[in-house]
Amino acid sequence: MTTVSVASPRRVLADVVPGGLVRDAALVVGSAAFVGLFAQISIPLSFTPVPVTGGTFAVLLSVAALGPARGVLGLLVYMLAGMAGVPWFSAHSSGWSMPSFGYIVGYVLAAAVVGALARRGADRTPLRAVPLMIAGNLAIYAIGVPWLMASLDVSFAKALELGATPFLIGDAVKIVLAALVLPGAWALVRRIEKK
Repeated sequence: MTTVSVASPRRVLADVVPGGLVRDAALVVGSAAFVGLFAQISIPLSFTPVPVTGGTFAVLLSVAALGPARGVLGLLVYMLAGMAGVPWFSAHSSGWSMPSFGYIVGYVLAAAVVGALARRGADRTPLRAVPLMIAGNLAIYAIGVPWLMASLDVSFAKALELGATPFLIGDAVKIVLAALVLPGAWALVRRIEKK
């Protein structure tokens, strides 16, 4: 007689929280609000229409915790509610006609990428979480920079100068912070589950 071992499905931090559909809905709406709150940490820069915000940090953290499906839904709620007039984009703004809106669209792509990688366990240690967060940032830039380029009618090099280069150091700090917080949360979960 052969024994088939059933591997436990990969999970993200949100899967640790008990509940079903109600839990998932609360987490989706909560993640949108979390990103909206952190987007208010906003520093405008005189030389670019793209502000420095805490939104990217909140996106990376929340979607890694939620996984791909809930993460994408949460960021879609954030984006669509902001387009409809909820003033939770940076500096209490809303709408979609701003040159920096492409970064918000990029949040949705980052949710899919980071959520899927987190589901595979890439958020368990700081060493594995750093590439996860870098992938999320690249997904945001992949849409944000071309959108900025089209909005301002500038070259790709100029769009990088305005919409990527000034943010690299700040993004590195956000990546390190997120790469420490997520594995720390997993360590806490493991400790609680052992009890």
